[in-house]
Amino acid sequence: MDQDYKSLLLYFAIFVVSYTITQKFLRKFQNYPPSPFLTLPILGHLHLLKDQNSIHRTLSNLSKKHGPILSLQFGSRHALLVSSPSAAEDCFHGHNDIIFANRPRLMAGKILGYDFTTMLWAPYGALWRKHRRIASTEILSSHRLHLLGNIRANEVRSLVRRLHQNGGDNAMVEIKPALFELTNNVMMRMIAGKRIYGDAVESENARKFREVITEIMELGAATNAVDFFPFLKCLGIHVRQEKKLKAVALKFDEFIQGLVDEKRKEMQEQGVCDQNVKTLIQVLLELQISDPSYFTDDMIKGLVETLLLAGTETSSTTMEWALALLLNNPEVLNKAQKEIDQHTRSDRLIEESDLVHLPYLHCIINETLRMYPAAPILPPRESSSDCVVGGYHVPQGTMLTLNIWAMQNDPNIWDNPSKFCPERFENIKGERIGYQFIPFGSGRRACPGENLAMRIIGLTLGSLIQCFEWEKLGKEEVDMKETVGVTMWKSSPLQAKCRRRSSMIKLLA
Repeated sequence: MDQDYKSLLLYFAIFVVSYTITQKFLRKFQNYPPSPFLTLPILGHLHLLKDQNSIHRTLSNLSKKHGPILSLQFGSRHALLVSSPSAAEDCFHGHNDIIFANRPRLMAGKILGYDFTTMLWAPYGALWRKHRRIASTEILSSHRLHLLGNIRANEVRSLVRRLHQNGGDNAMVEIKPALFELTNNVMMRMIAGKRIYGDAVESENARKFREVITEIMELGAATNAVDFFPFLKCLGIHVRQEKKLKAVALKFDEFIQGLVDEKRKEMQEQGVCDQNVKTLIQVLLELQISDPSYFTDDMIKGLVETLLLAGTETSSTTMEWALALLLNNPEVLNKAQKEIDQHTRSDRLIEESDLVHLPYLHCIINETLRMYPAAPILPPRESSSDCVVGGYHVPQGTMLTLNIWAMQNDPNIWDNPSKFCPERFENIKGERIGYQFIPFGSGRRACPGENLAMRIIGLTLGSLIQCFEWEKLGKEEVDMKETVGVTMWKSSPLQAKCRRRSSMIKLLA
């Protein structure tokens, strides 16, 4: 019996070695990008991704060892790992930008993305272009953002007022919940014309919304095994994860359907409202009348879902990282306060129109996005045909994995990248430094909400810096350890001491 067992192990070892050597020679012959040694049968390179909470660091280490363009095998899926600006430019420039404009068909896209029909998950084509055009013109255009600027201003003032009334001196503040409520209120008012948070006691609606968002973030961050091992469908092993996704998708669908029905009823009773104050849902419902076959309720809900998910968690997380960095670097905080005081002359609160005159505040935001991009690994894309990246052949159906965290924290590109130094952006013209700094992605599927995000982050962070003194709870540095899920969160939610600045007390009152 022992002899049979040893023979079986020997045959298995021979099979693994033969498989690995064969794969290596085939890849070299076909001019595929280099690949880490030991591609296991069935698993591929998944055995290398042990720590899912810091997968961006794991992939960065692989790139440092094997090169900035790597071919990986995740179960049945071929993947291209890109970790250099030149390779990123190859992917997002010219014809390759169209080739990599598709999304892989993952379980989350089917269930949460209304069967791959939302702006986030739709394949590149007429449907996606129409989604993108509607989002860009009806809610994310500069003109539309200007018209709705009072919403952002009101919500930021509301946050400042709550901190002023409840804070006192050296009061402890839970940062993330306050910022999460602010960004959600902004998006909900722009989309549906109503706040979701704001009462002294959390409403049932707000509680349900918070729960469903949390569930979506947790489930969306989890790896669905069936995405990499399709044969699990035949075994029924994927059913449990699928049921969880369907359950949370149904809850979110019911929530958004309620918003749509409420606006539809309101429009039927009150008629057409002022064009300048229309919410996104009202605009889409008017379009539904002229083109009901395209503007279905599912299409409307899919666009609302995308904007809510993409426009809230990312901005609130970035602001939390920024405040944490400022707490650990009080000299930067003091410099930002002086810039704002000099511009406003300390006799008024900062407004959105002031942001263009506050370059150092903008540098702080950019440096935060460099060190802690909300999406350290861009949402995956998939090649629609064979192409060439960095001189290597990339076959059709390859999943593009772009590690922007690695690029933005590369010591060969950035001087002392682990140091928080907003000054590095002071003499830089434009939003990006080529492809070295692309926190919102690039190409056709870059984030369309960059302009909105920068306005919300700038006004909120500027107001918190202007109105309050911020201190750490103790003498130790704020823990900056990160956890990567759908976005890159702080592992330990930020808490800080908040004290009204003496020069602001009259204005706050």
